[in-house]
Amino acid sequence: MTTVNILSGGAAQGLVRGLIEAFEAQTGLGIDGEFGAVGVMADKLRGGTPADLVILTQALLAKLAEEKLVIPSSITDIGRVETALAVRSRDPRMTVKTEADLRDVLRGADAIFVPDIKASTAGQHVAKVLDQIGIAYEVASRLKIFPNGATAMRELAASTAQRPIGCTQATEIIATDGIALSGSLPPGCELVTMYTACVTAGAAHSKEAAALVALLAGADQKALRQRVGFAG
Repeated sequence: MTTVNILSGGAAQGLVRGLIEAFEAQTGLGIDGEFGAVGVMADKLRGGTPADLVILTQALLAKLAEEKLVIPSSITDIGRVETALAVRSRDPRMTVKTEADLRDVLRGADAIFVPDIKASTAGQHVAKVLDQIGIAYEVASRLKIFPNGATAMRELAASTAQRPIGCTQATEIIATDGIALSGSLPPGCELVTMYTACVTAGAAHSKEAAALVALLAGADQKALRQRVGFAG
């Protein structure tokens, strides 16, 4: 089957997966591609990896538009995703209302599962927050860093640590078996990121890619977006 190829931030993987059948019925094409840290995906496009469509943060897509790697007129917001806390399904949920609560929760964890702290949206934010609340050095040896949030959450689910916790995009938490969304980061530490889709300048299937963008952002898919962790 001919496919539309995507380079996407991991936050959108659950949404894309939920639209495969609808897209195939509409266009006759399948969906293939890569999901991972947004910085890595952007660099893959810059490096010439074939892609018809990209789903990245609003800020990154603005840069790619300046670099003439995507079609500006096709840029469409999909929805906002918060960076949140995760625990194994069998573990108690954490209540984190203040920076002090967050500091205590992270100090009490014997393993902290996060995505790439340099290339991923959530990982960069975790590193920033640890500095902000003054415990970056203290918990450094307990950080378990993985290439993307999906991998970090799968590893959290399989962890044999006594008190593990994770932090990544809510969509990646919701999509992972054995993991539960524990709660939002507290005021002053929160991050809500707009994810955006667009057709690439070198798209081999630009018409179908535009159809997928419309499907991702369409009003008919609002319930699906909310179910997988996107907000309007």
